[in-house]
Parts: sequence; structure tokens; C-alpha cells
Amino acid sequence: MSSIRIECVAKEGCRIGESPVWDEKEGALLYVDITGRKVCRWSPVTRQAQAIPVDAPVSSVALRKSGGYVITLGTRFAALKWKEELVTTITQVDTDKANTRFNDGKVDPAGRYFAGTMAEEIRPAVLERHQGSLYTLFPDLSVVKHFDQVDISNGLDWSLDHKTFFYIDSLSYSVDAFDYDLQTGKIGNRRSIYKLEKEESIPDGMCIDTEGKLWVACYDGGRVIRLDPETGKRLQTVKLPVDKTTSCCFGGNDYSEMYVTSASDGMDKEWLSRQPQAGGIFKITGLGVKGVPPYPFAG
Repeated sequence: MSSIRIECVAKEGCRIGESPVWDEKEGALLYVDITGRKVCRWSPVTRQAQAIPVDAPVSSVALRKSGGYVITLGTRFAALKWKEELVTTITQVDTDKANTRFNDGKVDPAGRYFAGTMAEEIRPAVLERHQGSLYTLFPDLSVVKHFDQVDISNGLDWSLDHKTFFYIDSLSYSVDAFDYDLQTGKIGNRRSIYKLEKEESIPDGMCIDTEGKLWVACYDGGRVIRLDPETGKRLQTVKLPVDKTTSCCFGGNDYSEMYVTSASDGMDKEWLSRQPQAGGIFKITGLGVKGVPPYPFAG
């Protein structure tokens, strides 16, 4: 194994950093600050992050084939034009619920945007249970609801052969798999492939590498773990200098760098003084594996 190196690259702490996505065209890392209500783009060239403020909690960002980005904003799917700093609503979900918002989202290999909702938190990971649902925004801008009764809809990705959809509902402390039909976007046959250990705490965001192994950020666990979805075994643990690790993705020129987002919400002064990098964005090199480039939304 090459030696693993961890560096905090964006130190302007997010309240809840989430949804890291590598934008190859810009050679930059996209991410959001959910409660900070901004979409950010960090450049490895300038070492600076630009931020666009938005009018609601923004929980995920994805590339868009036709240009710009798509985001989940409050209970809306929306489009974001970066240069113009222009946000336009595509459609809204959970219209029958007053207290939910979107959480994590990701685009599937066919260009559909999957994203789930959750109840607004009273404090981090404390909320009214079973209020969330999992949705898909199709390229024709129609929306399908897959299921409800979700606590905290979180990490999602697809197997390399596109036949399995991986998904995390955080408070189940489980990484789940579904059979996936790429033609229709339908999911079924849900099963748990990994249950988190106590010290790993809460499963949050997730990504897949080119060997088909899953990487899961552990909120309050201060680590990312590498799992084999076939055997259900943990293969590797990478600890970070902050507790509230929220999500991860691969990026860089050859997708060999891992980027990890983190949060500072819910930490008191004493805790923050021990972890001054809380809310920062971390780059991990030397993992010896590469990731899969993100898919753009086809709509």
C-alpha cells in the first residue's frame, strides 16, 4: 500500500458540508453546505472555494448534460446556472408535508437524478422519524416516488454493472442494496449488505470505486470505511481529524484522489477547539484505488 495522506484543502468550515462531486470540465470539486445554504466550488489550482448563496437548505448538487448543475433545494429539484448565479425550480416534492427537506442525491448511469427527503432536524440526527421518501427526477422532468417511511435518506450509488442500487437510510445503521433496472430506473428486492459497528456510528454519504467496492463516510465516526458489497465485509478504515465526516467522492485528473466533506453543526466551543478543521473539505491521496466519474443529469 502506498502511504495515505490526508489534507484539509478547504478550511472555510461548512455548517453541514455534503454531496462532493468532481466537475471534470471545470477541474474543480462541487459540494454544498446544507444549513449554510450555499453551493460551493473549490479549485485545486487557486486553492479557493467560490460559493453561491441560495434561499433554502441545499442538500445535493449534480452535473447537468445541457450545462450548469441540478440541485436539491428545500423540497425542490432545481437548476443552477453558475455564472449567472441563477436558480430555477424544476419541480417540488413532499407538498403534503410542512417539515421535510431533501437530503443526499446522485445521478444514475442513465442520467436520472435520485434524491431522498427527511424531516427537518431538531438537532443533528435528531428528528421526527419516518417522514422521508426516495424520489427520482427523470430526464423528462417527471418525478417518481419509490418508497416512504424513511428516516434520513442518505448515501447512494450504483454497482459497476448497473444491476444493483446501493442506498443508506442513516438511522437504520445499514448499507442496503436493491436490484436495479437501468432501462426503467425501477428498484426492488431490498436487503442489508452491511451493518455499522458501534464506533463507526452513523452511515452518511457513499461512493463506489473502480473495483466495485463501496466507501461510506461515517457521521460522528470520524472516518470513511471501504466495504465489499459481495461479502458484506469491511476492508479498510481511514480515520480523519474530524468527527462529523459526511460524504465522499473520487476526483482529480485521474479520479485517484478522494474528497471528504464534513460538518460543524451541533459542536460546542470546546469540541470545535479540539477539532478546528470541522466543516472543512479533506483530500485523501495514496488509497491505491480510483473512483468512477459522476454521471450528469440528462434532462
